[in-house]
Amino acid sequence: MLYLAIFTLLFWFTVWLDAKLGMRKIAKLEKVQEDVDINKDGPLLSIIVAAKDEKERIEASLLTQFNQTYSNIEWIVVNDRSIDGTGDILDQLVQTESRMKVIHVKQLKEGWLGKNHALYEGFLQSNGEYLLFTDADILFQKDTISKAITYFQLKGLDHLTLAPNLKGSSFWTNAFVSFFLFGFGFFKRPWKANDPESKSAIGIGAFNLLSKTAYVGIGTHKRIKMRPDDDLMLGRQIKQAGKKQNLALALDHLQVEWYPDLRSALVGLEKNTFAGLFYSYFMVLFAISGLFLSQLFPFIALFATTGAAQLTFALSILMLFLAYNETANKMAKGANFYLLVLPVTVLLFIYSIARATILTFYRGGIIWRGTFYHLKQLKK
Repeated sequence: MLYLAIFTLLFWFTVWLDAKLGMRKIAKLEKVQEDVDINKDGPLLSIIVAAKDEKERIEASLLTQFNQTYSNIEWIVVNDRSIDGTGDILDQLVQTESRMKVIHVKQLKEGWLGKNHALYEGFLQSNGEYLLFTDADILFQKDTISKAITYFQLKGLDHLTLAPNLKGSSFWTNAFVSFFLFGFGFFKRPWKANDPESKSAIGIGAFNLLSKTAYVGIGTHKRIKMRPDDDLMLGRQIKQAGKKQNLALALDHLQVEWYPDLRSALVGLEKNTFAGLFYSYFMVLFAISGLFLSQLFPFIALFATTGAAQLTFALSILMLFLAYNETANKMAKGANFYLLVLPVTVLLFIYSIARATILTFYRGGIIWRGTFYHLKQLKK
């Protein structure tokens, strides 16, 4: 048991050190200075939004976008078969915002996921030199676009993705979000996306800014039309094409309620958890086993061992907490508070992986935005 404790300690020390050095390489948008000249004479930006039954959130999101200090913007908002009044709200908004165009998708084309199809249809109607794909529930600070384009040009990028401040409306939702970001941090190592020598890539649906040249060069959303994790795959296509990509934190500039409650989060993760594990049952078992051994077992062993092994497991937990502080707490405000219930959130996350995999297998596919997609189609 002592050897396992030592291995666990070394593992978390390595994760902590990697995160501590890596997170320093991720810029914060609030530290970027607005360029007045870019605000006046910057290139046309096409903001493309796919909306499906978003009547509760889309107006607030768009109003924050219309208020940007960067003015050379057009909006293409795609109403993807909504049945809740989203289309009516968009038709009202377009009467007062001349820079906005609304597309109403009535029927989904064969071989496409709804969101991916909507974003592609929006692109076909766009005129901008730059493209921004964003979600229908994101709230923007007024200088977000200006700072993002300034950073984009200063770094000579092809793709910039911004990490928003994710919020939940309950304790357990926020705890789950914080743990999700922790896992994302040490598993995906997002800072490596900023390294042109690394194959690691990133894309976040809240904010994917690309040059039109780069987007067309990677084959547009046609290349990923059946991927429920389209944002990540968009980033992956960019990196594989040898184009320059960066991730920056925008906790003070972008805000989104990830899911309103824990149940919604579990349901929401049904669509892309299995996809994120490459539709592999082996990867599912590997992920669950890894979570249990690395993040839950040290807490069990703390009470099941004595002497040197117990002390080493205690040190392992300390290093785990320090790694959490370097990742989750840097990507979500106040995340450290939820360390109090970390073992519970580990169990919840294991449950979410198992649940998503079993439901996908049982149904033979996923349900996303009210449409069923067969697993055979998704795997293709």
